[in-house]
Amino acid sequence: MSDMIRIVLADDHPIYRDGLARSLADAGDIEIVGQASDGEQAAEVVLRERPDVVLLDISMPKGGGIGALTKIMQMDLPPRVAMLTASEADDDLMQAIKLGALGYILKGVGAEDLVDLVRELHAGRSYVSPGLAGRLLVAMRRRDTTARAPNPLDDLSKREEDILKLVAQGKSNREVGDALDLQEKTVKHYMTSILQKLQVRNRVEAAMLARQHMKG
Repeated sequence: MSDMIRIVLADDHPIYRDGLARSLADAGDIEIVGQASDGEQAAEVVLRERPDVVLLDISMPKGGGIGALTKIMQMDLPPRVAMLTASEADDDLMQAIKLGALGYILKGVGAEDLVDLVRELHAGRSYVSPGLAGRLLVAMRRRDTTARAPNPLDDLSKREEDILKLVAQGKSNREVGDALDLQEKTVKHYMTSILQKLQVRNRVEAAMLARQHMKG
């Protein structure tokens, strides 16, 4: 039947996986076209069968669900993928969503609910288990804030960075000038600009800021 939802299941617990397969198949519009017990096998089965939906456990041997997800999402037309797992770790959740998982479902979900979720996933709608959705938003905001934290040195010119790097090493204006072939009064002029841009009161504070943020 063309309207059947073709699914691949990957879980390293055969009894759980077989029970899950039977429950899904009983729905009538779902066909289990492949099963796997580790990450590598999961990716191979998906590449071969080209299912509509894939349910991956995270904690499996040989790369686990995350490894399989990475390979699956490299396909030209990847299927809808959801993690079906016992892991509530923020890192697992964030990594799965970042890699392209459309759903993150905790084990313990009822059979009828899972059937409905498979249909939702097949339709292109995302799902994250209740309780994890709020944590996902918090984690994303936290990481976004960290990623956007401004580096106070970003406004400095290349010449100002070079001068500040030497100042951070404890060199005087004269020593900085000798190192960069600049006159001492020119170095003082640059230092005034550096202090203003960094919004610090003196060269000691500027040097401390440089040690915290300067690369290399």
